[in-house]
Amino acid sequence: MSKRLSKIAIQVVGISCIPISILFGSCNSGGKQGYDETPTRGNIKISVDESYERIIDSQIYAFTSFYQYAKITPSYKPEFDIINDFMNDSVKLIITNKQLTEQQIKTLRDTLVIARTTAFAFDALALIVNKENRDTLLTFQNVKDIFLGNIKTWQDIKSKSKLGKISVVFDNTKSGNVRYFKEKFEITGKLPENFYAVNTNEEVVNFIAKNPNALGIISINWISDKDDPQSRKFTKNIRVLAISPSYDNTSYYLPEQGAIYNKMYPFTREVYLISRETFAGLGSGFVQWVTHDQGQRIILKSGLVPSVSPVRLIQVKH
Repeated sequence: MSKRLSKIAIQVVGISCIPISILFGSCNSGGKQGYDETPTRGNIKISVDESYERIIDSQIYAFTSFYQYAKITPSYKPEFDIINDFMNDSVKLIITNKQLTEQQIKTLRDTLVIARTTAFAFDALALIVNKENRDTLLTFQNVKDIFLGNIKTWQDIKSKSKLGKISVVFDNTKSGNVRYFKEKFEITGKLPENFYAVNTNEEVVNFIAKNPNALGIISINWISDKDDPQSRKFTKNIRVLAISPSYDNTSYYLPEQGAIYNKMYPFTREVYLISRETFAGLGSGFVQWVTHDQGQRIILKSGLVPSVSPVRLIQVKH
């Protein structure tokens, strides 16, 4: 791989641990438990982009293990449905990589609702192929041309390739993953006819594992945690492609933490917690958890990049 960093380590430094009990004056230990919702007690539902199911499951498990009177029930959905849930007041908290539009913010304000958006992680969209596919490098322009319909076969990328037509598979027609690329490449119409939607990121991985000609688009969160058995299982039958930045066709980067943090990998995005709570309830407590020490350490371990806590890159040369 040309001029690729041999190894980039990422390290969280200077994270101050601020317990939620100090921030809100409430904790689950000691004293009589009431029935009112607090930052550490209650029962709420949240809507979460399906791309972040694995990391949010980990966050909820850790939070509710620490605060035993808290119950958070996530509903994992495509981006379009999540935003609708929020605007319709079906949930008070959503997790997505799309910020609300100015019109949506105005609509909420007209009903005296203030939406509070908090970034908590940097994510990346990974392009994956079957193990039989030996083409592990794509330029930024290659990817753009695939989305524009200018490249339709693997031979268009590498003339000696034995593979045929490229079948591009993504998670859902209402997904934020495909919306990201359409905005990135300024596509206003339909995608080419060789683009296909399934239902989830997991289904994309499974499809790629069985189809040598396919090219999949998934959130890196599904395969980034090296200690997670499910992530390791997913990566057994696929390859993750290294992509060049838009300004340099000689260097290629995998969607790993270092390349996500400094944006050498070209397809990165920020992930947000968006709340419409009108008081310091359980949703506010969960936001504080995710954006402080414990939650940010979970982000780091998962293979994503914390966006709240300070980070330092260390380049190791051999």
